[in-house]
Amino acid sequence: MTDNDFKRPEDCDTMTQVREGVDATDRELVALLDRRFGYMRAAARIKPMREAVRDEARKASVIAAAVDDAKARGIPAEVVADIWERLVEGSIAYEFDEWDAARS
Repeated sequence: MTDNDFKRPEDCDTMTQVREGVDATDRELVALLDRRFGYMRAAARIKPMREAVRDEARKASVIAAAVDDAKARGIPAEVVADIWERLVEGSIAYEFDEWDAARS
């Protein structure tokens, strides 16, 4: 089965189909995280000053945008806010590591 063979949630009739869809979605999420962390590597390469890595205004904006998107989609905004808080903080930590490694 490829990631394109799974059924959409509304078309699932069995728990096997649900699990296949969840597993395929998880693989897609990891691939998207790989791309997102690639952008963190690019940011670390581009930013001239280490102090520029943490940008609280940008962090708040990213989380607010995710929460707004979650609300528009009818999924739990509180859960998305928690996930994005951790994602952004993890991204910042990763970018600091990449920034330091590129200049050591």
